[in-house]
Amino acid sequence: MSISQSTCWTVIHAAAAGSPEDREQFARRYEPLIRSYLAARWRGSPCLADLKDAVQEVFVDCFKQDGVLHRADPGRGGGFRPFLYGVVRIVALRFESRRRGQREHQFPNEMDLEEVAGSEDDLAEVFDRAWANNLFREAAQLQQQRALKIGGKSWQRVELLRLRFQQGMPIREIARDWQVEAAEVHHEYAKARQEFKEALLEVMAFHHQGTPAEIEEECTRLAAFWS
Repeated sequence: MSISQSTCWTVIHAAAAGSPEDREQFARRYEPLIRSYLAARWRGSPCLADLKDAVQEVFVDCFKQDGVLHRADPGRGGGFRPFLYGVVRIVALRFESRRRGQREHQFPNEMDLEEVAGSEDDLAEVFDRAWANNLFREAAQLQQQRALKIGGKSWQRVELLRLRFQQGMPIREIARDWQVEAAEVHHEYAKARQEFKEALLEVMAFHHQGTPAEIEEECTRLAAFWS
């Protein structure tokens, strides 16, 4: 099922039901986010040595029989993001407790994970930043896939965005290197940004339920966390 034909809830419910394909897609989509958040949370901590095991434990908690994915509810405010943050935070606390040599925290099976996600404001912001970066990365990959199919200047526009955002090159320098007029590069740059926005809105629609206006508003909110 393509990104335009499904939502994250399609994948989540199928993964909770045991679908191997949807579990693989779920892991592929969220593993970079989980890893990035835990690495940031544990920077400079002995827990960083547990990073690989902790990421695996998140997926064990998600996929086991009657695991946390069975309690994921599309009707909860904020969508899947705060729920996933609560799951990952519980696993992080579990590993931190082990490192402190204390008894492992025990959490009720029916706890409200969104309440857990409501504390630790600084770390919640770290998670939001990782979430935003994950979505922007997905959008860039989607734009690249489309450009490969279309060819021609579409791929050149992908390269243009890379030069502007990753290399920090001014338009005039790119125009000089490409031996074209700066006005032409500005025109292609505007098209490249529009193509990226279209890809981002499609990715956001996968992860975030809502009207087109609400999805665009969420894109704007997450843009503040993009790094």
